[in-house]
Amino acid sequence: MSAGRSHHESLYAHALAHMRTTIHSFVIPFQRNLKAQNMSIRLKPGKSTIHLSSSSLDKFIKTQKNLSKSYPRLWSDQKNEEPNDTNDQGVRILNLSHPILCILDSSGPSLKQFNQVHTQLIVNGLFQHPLAASRVVKKLCYSSFTVPHAIELFCRLENPDAFICNTIMRSFVNSNDPENALTFYYHQMVGKCVLPNHYTFPILLKACAEMGLVREGEKIQAQILKVGLELDLFVRNVLIHLYSVCGRIWDARKVYDLSSECDLVTWNSMIDGYVKNGEVGFARWFFDEMPDRDVFSWNSMIAGYVGIGDMEMAKELFGRMPVRDVVSWNSLIDGYARIRNIAAAREFFDLMDCRNVVSWNTMLALYVRSKDYCECLRLFDRMMEAADAKPNEATLMSVLTACAHLVRLDLGKWVHSYIKNNRELEPDVLLSTALLTMYAKCGTMDLAEDVFDKMTDKSVVSWNSLIMGYGMHGYGQKALEMFLEMEDSGVKPNDATFICVLSACTHAGMVLEGWWCFDLMHRIYMIEPKVEHYGCMIDLLGRAGLTKHSEELVSRIPMEAGPALWGAFLLACGTHSNLELGEIVAKRLIELEPGDIGPYVMLSNIYASAGRWGDVENVRNMMAKKGLQKEAGSSLVHYGDCGTKYFQGNVHRRNLLYSMSREMGTQIKLSCRNMVG
Repeated sequence: MSAGRSHHESLYAHALAHMRTTIHSFVIPFQRNLKAQNMSIRLKPGKSTIHLSSSSLDKFIKTQKNLSKSYPRLWSDQKNEEPNDTNDQGVRILNLSHPILCILDSSGPSLKQFNQVHTQLIVNGLFQHPLAASRVVKKLCYSSFTVPHAIELFCRLENPDAFICNTIMRSFVNSNDPENALTFYYHQMVGKCVLPNHYTFPILLKACAEMGLVREGEKIQAQILKVGLELDLFVRNVLIHLYSVCGRIWDARKVYDLSSECDLVTWNSMIDGYVKNGEVGFARWFFDEMPDRDVFSWNSMIAGYVGIGDMEMAKELFGRMPVRDVVSWNSLIDGYARIRNIAAAREFFDLMDCRNVVSWNTMLALYVRSKDYCECLRLFDRMMEAADAKPNEATLMSVLTACAHLVRLDLGKWVHSYIKNNRELEPDVLLSTALLTMYAKCGTMDLAEDVFDKMTDKSVVSWNSLIMGYGMHGYGQKALEMFLEMEDSGVKPNDATFICVLSACTHAGMVLEGWWCFDLMHRIYMIEPKVEHYGCMIDLLGRAGLTKHSEELVSRIPMEAGPALWGAFLLACGTHSNLELGEIVAKRLIELEPGDIGPYVMLSNIYASAGRWGDVENVRNMMAKKGLQKEAGSSLVHYGDCGTKYFQGNVHRRNLLYSMSREMGTQIKLSCRNMVG
């Protein structure tokens, strides 16, 4: 009896322990939840009952009532509730008139509002529905900031389709991120075995075209052949575009020949492809054969003729155009600008009814290249008055270049202020360098250095401009310090850098430093000296009176010296009255350029400074026999309202003025000596 009772007590104790374990496993998580709500639940040791305080019990009952209520909805339960019908495949029937989808389409860009709609789709069991999933992904792909969220939801879809994948890839391509479009295709679409459709491949081919990945495009073309879409017109057009922009126009022609079915895009793609690859003749054949043309067709052909410099044909096509747009006018103006026909470019520019910023920039850049800086600034004033286009970075670069050459510090400061006050303008390294160069050439080196210090990205041109500014204003030591700082920063100097440094040494008379830089250029940086480098060194040595060293330097020149080098050498000889060497150099320069009057005048001045008037007369007779006459020189003048000084004529005319001044000074000194004597 006792043994049986002991056995029953043992079973009872085991069952009670098991029940307590079960209660603890249920109550403890619930207890934690109640504790977070300032409620308490307690299991008394040795007893199997649960005790709750009266206030805790009220709160618990209230919580249970709230949980028993139906979930909140974003629409009325009475009117727009969709039926729970399913189709033959067991998929719930859904259309765009469903309240959730209507709210989704009308919702704003806020992720908070989107998440509310997304929650309703999950609660209603609609998120996995193809239509609902596609609308959700499409909504998120409207902005590049929410595309990553769209990919996260895509990864949770059980059966994604090609439409959803195409939507995500298209958003990457449209936001200039083609690399991620291809990454998504290979990692997600192919990874989930989603079958592509005829809209998938054009998106991928466009991504390849933007990145220039012709090999990747060939792989995609192979997949196109496997699925049998090679004759699809949309796919063919994008393939033609891919091969055209990648320089494979013969492959583009093969794709074109696959089928006789063509539309306007096909014809224009072939014309544009041949034009971009320099085959204007083939482009013209397609242009003449196409049944219909649009403004793009005409503009492509005009651009083709502009590219090969055939402005007659470009002008002829321009005159035949039934309808012109601003691109048509800009192409023609650009063509005349390329061949430096300023009059024709300006004529068509003035005839335009509507101009954009490209129209203005083309003319401004043309005047800068033609060194007509005053007209550049006048045209810029007209642009600001017309207010039909806002200046961009290219506009201001031309204006700053003109300001630098005309020493228009006032206008340059205005441009700097305009850049600061316009958030649309992003001063990149080119614009910042133009601003730096303007300040440097205007002599305000403190402002130039301030611009330089604020540049996050400094190119070798930026360093060269600052070194040039210090050198041309006599701060040779500072220019040399900037050169050393440039080396320490890791920016490798180029041949223009050493021209700036040597020129700075020349202006400051730093002969030893100049020799050191000249040797450094050749020995350390392996830069072969050019005519400009030798000219700087000869000028440096000549100003220091070291004409013998100049002669030795010229004898070591490994190339045939050009007229510019010999002209600098000759000027140095004349400055320091080295008659013998000057006579040799002048005759050498006459051999190089027998039709140039400059060397004759320089030689005549050298003879005159030495009092060899017979030789002066011989040189003048030689000039007369060759029909060389002195052109009327011009002194420093003010041109219009530009407020700047400049010389008209070439270097030899300036040298002529200098030589005449020296000759007059010599004669005055001789006259004074005779009077004193």
